[in-house]
Amino acid sequence: MTINDILAALGVVLNGIPQALLAASYGFSSVPTAFGFIIGAVACLFYGSAIPISFQAETIALAGMLGKNIRERLSIIFFSGVVMFILGITGVLSTIVNFAGANIINAMMAGVGIMLTRISLIGLKESRVVTASSIFSAFITYFFFGQNLVYTIVVCVIFSSLVANIFKIDFGGGIVEDYKKIEIKKPILNLTVIRGALALACLTIGANIAFGNITASMTNGGYSANIDELTIYSGLADAVSSLFGGGPVEAIISATAASPNPLSSGILMMVIMAVILFLGLLPKISKFIPGHSVHGFLFILGAIVTTPVNAMLAFSNGTPEDNIVAATAMAVTAANDPFIGLLVALVVKYIFVIF
Repeated sequence: MTINDILAALGVVLNGIPQALLAASYGFSSVPTAFGFIIGAVACLFYGSAIPISFQAETIALAGMLGKNIRERLSIIFFSGVVMFILGITGVLSTIVNFAGANIINAMMAGVGIMLTRISLIGLKESRVVTASSIFSAFITYFFFGQNLVYTIVVCVIFSSLVANIFKIDFGGGIVEDYKKIEIKKPILNLTVIRGALALACLTIGANIAFGNITASMTNGGYSANIDELTIYSGLADAVSSLFGGGPVEAIISATAASPNPLSSGILMMVIMAVILFLGLLPKISKFIPGHSVHGFLFILGAIVTTPVNAMLAFSNGTPEDNIVAATAMAVTAANDPFIGLLVALVVKYIFVIF
């Protein structure tokens, strides 16, 4: 392992901490989430996979929004994780993707980008100064420093946190968590949980395909993306983490893939994150960093990155009927959730087929 491997791992850890704070703001606990990172590290070593898992803003925000309370949120993540594990271990995932079609999957992801943008702007009502400073600094950083998402999240979090502390803005006094207490959170099952789990599973399918392939391509051909394997260990990590009260850990676009030894660097990153969570350092960090500091990153990720890129893929090289189906998937996802968007788009698609 080289110094560049270590620096890449530390960079991704720095990228993950603000999103960990976002997860904590929705009530997800630290230590159980560390279990998910350990599963990811062991699985990457076992499979020889250079695609690590970590905190992913999209799934955190979606689970937090769909669940009315922490128990529903945990149940949504648990059942989604179980579904994804089954899809991965049976190899059914590729069948589902082929059945839906690439344009629907991409359009669904574009709709998720709109959802993230909406979530980021809601922060202006909840904490105007912090959210506005976060969005402003994220916008400036992204466009003036090479469109680098790692720089973007670091700068917007630091800048908005400084603003909050300089102006003595009350942002809740940090996250209070009894991190030493570990207990099973029995999942519940109701219509909200079922719909939420299906929505989260649909989002995860799209994210695993997109993020998994992007990360693998950064390894200069040394590693390939096995989406079924990624789905197995990310689904298992989610199920175990949420069963004890932790948040989701999913595939990310990881800078560790560009290091000299991407497998070792990715595993090191997950181990470092697990240690931070096990030691209960997140609540201490949250006393200085407000949860809304990450909203600038959410805005850039949703409005500038996720929506345009996926919309371009969804509407390229398609027939007028394909474009209508894609537009339906994107609009309904943005207005509701990825599962409803996927379902309605499939109905429209096969109406065209029939008639």
